Amino acid sequence: MSGFNQAANAATAALRALFPETPLQRNDFLSARYDADIWLKREDLTPVRSYKLRGAFNAMRKVRDRNPDQRQFVCASAGNHAQGVAFACRQFGVEGTIFMPVTTPQQKIDKTRVFGGDNVRIELTGDYFDQTLAAAQAWCADRQAHFLSPFDDPDVIEGQASVAVEMLEQLGGAPDLVVLPVGGGGLASGVTGYLRAAAPETGFRFVEPLGGASLTAALKEGAPTKLARINSFVDGAAVARLGDNTFRMLSWVDPADVLLAPEDRICVTMLEMLNHEGIVLEPAGALSVDVLPELAGEIRGKTVVCVTSGGNFDFERLPEVKERAQRFAGLKKYFILRMPQRPGALREFLNLLGPDDDITRFEYLKKSARNFGSVLIGIETKTAGGFAQFTDRMDAAGLAFRDITNDEALSEFLI
Repeated sequence: MSGFNQAANAATAALRALFPETPLQRNDFLSARYDADIWLKREDLTPVRSYKLRGAFNAMRKVRDRNPDQRQFVCASAGNHAQGVAFACRQFGVEGTIFMPVTTPQQKIDKTRVFGGDNVRIELTGDYFDQTLAAAQAWCADRQAHFLSPFDDPDVIEGQASVAVEMLEQLGGAPDLVVLPVGGGGLASGVTGYLRAAAPETGFRFVEPLGGASLTAALKEGAPTKLARINSFVDGAAVARLGDNTFRMLSWVDPADVLLAPEDRICVTMLEMLNHEGIVLEPAGALSVDVLPELAGEIRGKTVVCVTSGGNFDFERLPEVKERAQRFAGLKKYFILRMPQRPGALREFLNLLGPDDDITRFEYLKKSARNFGSVLIGIETKTAGGFAQFTDRMDAAGLAFRDITNDEALSEFLI
């Protein structure tokens, strides 16, 4: 057995003092849909509702083993890593200082405080994460505290490998394929690092959010590369740069095995898992399930494990998730119409709507023109094909209109 696998087994054993193994559940709904044996490794069911606790606990354990006098730990995080560090600080009875951006939602701040209790202090600083990270690292240097990286740390990676240790034990053998979400690469490094030695016949597919494809960029350039811009919607996996340690463990990956998940499509998956299965997943937690349609042809008849990495979803975001899902599915669109200013014009437009079309937004945007005014209108329908007929009717009526549903700039300001 390799040294890495021995360390992963030791981390797994130590974690049992903290929480039992997370369930590995066969999902009948997905198995029937894809004619495969699909299992979900439910990392959304740890005490902090994500796998991040594993790496934080293991890193803290090993630092304390090397230096029992180390009592101050620091991290910079606005989400799952912060909660994992807070939980581990209380377990070990050490002091934790958690730096979070000023813009962090109060719900996440409160949960971190609950997990850490009197053992943690939260510092809100910086509007953006890079500012928060710099403040945390400066604080560490001044006070000789230990900085706990969210992913780019060998001890953290060993802790995340405990997911694979449990998976093999629970399944009773090696799966044909494991589907892994990728942010900074800690989970993917740990799981593949363990399984490539313990189950060399197992294949892997990796999933990144389209707006945060740091592994794809690193594989292309041959080194970790900072993305110029990221979409922060998948906040648990939208990382601008893959870690150096994680890239060393993932540099063997074939770029063809890395799939990109559009943010709006992830919303469809989140709603489907909630409505069909009663499973609450955050955007990053839904990544591995989201790409199953792309893998349908190759997974038929095979045993597949999807790691659902987290379930820290703020239900105040549900309207946004539903909106994004409808737009991706073609069930909701936004138009800007140029409407003549005369009696009966609005009534004529309303007659163009189909029986399943519902107006969800209507704003009159007339500024100074006397004969025409602009209207921002949002429409929901039951079947995506209905919109083609609707736009054909608007064309036939001579209406000037523009579909702005997928116009990112206009959507940001108007929708």
